[in-house]
Amino acid sequence: MSRIGKIPVKVPQGVKVAFADGMISVEGPKGKLSQKYHPVVTFESNGSEIIVGRVNEEKQTVAYHGLYRNLLNSMVTGVSAGFSKTLIITGVGFRAEVQGNILSMSLGYSNDIFVGIPEGLTVATDAGGKVIVSGIDKQRVGELAAQIRKLRPPEPYKGKGIRYDNEKIRRKVGKSGVK
Repeated sequence: MSRIGKIPVKVPQGVKVAFADGMISVEGPKGKLSQKYHPVVTFESNGSEIIVGRVNEEKQTVAYHGLYRNLLNSMVTGVSAGFSKTLIITGVGFRAEVQGNILSMSLGYSNDIFVGIPEGLTVATDAGGKVIVSGIDKQRVGELAAQIRKLRPPEPYKGKGIRYDNEKIRRKVGKSGVK
């Protein structure tokens, strides 16, 4: 039995959810999202919550049950509240700034690095070295944050690089001087 799939999805006020022709459509104050779903999963609207069910008890069907419940929950959360990821840039001379729809970063390489900001996502920076990626699609927000982090992953000796806000870097001691 899928433990996640059994939990009903709460739909806040102002969010509309529709199921038609194998597509889930969720519309809310921040925007609109849609997702295809497999026909072995059923959706039942029950007032202010949606119950996700399944047609049979096969292993793959049980996996789809939990998957589509979580996808629907993420879509409802995205169009009502949105998602954001915070990255912290650490290092002498490392900085980032947004110029239009391009994120320009100086990360200690010989040239600056430019990252295009996809439509539907917003990126904000501040002087303290924080980069905040936000949007309504959880997958796209996480993907852009991972691409930015991959440009200069944090290194364990001095801690320089780009890390997530809640990420802990395991520090190592350097070489010890020979006497």
